Amino acid sequence: MITTIILLLLISLLTWFWFDTLKSRERAKNICKQSCRELKLQLLDDTIALIRIRLKRNNHGKLIVQRLYQFEFDDGNNQRQTGRILMRGISLEMLEMPGYMDRIIQPI
Repeated sequence: MITTIILLLLISLLTWFWFDTLKSRERAKNICKQSCRELKLQLLDDTIALIRIRLKRNNHGKLIVQRLYQFEFDDGNNQRQTGRILMRGISLEMLEMPGYMDRIIQPI
């Protein structure tokens, strides 16, 4: 009985984590697309890659999942540039596009 409850809780936690990761990734991808569009750049391969996941505390002391993504963009001269976007939950924490945006930090 207890093992069944623990198993259900574990499955629920993994399901929540999966959907939260998908939501965060989609939000990060939209931010990257919008930033590239505003700077007249092209997001290459229309993808972002997850590099790191860790737990961080927000301003209220609550634990939130922080995810670091990497993406590539084209500056118009057929040169691939690498950018990074740091998400805390589904909120933007930092966007870094070398040569265009060194760091954009938004409060969470």
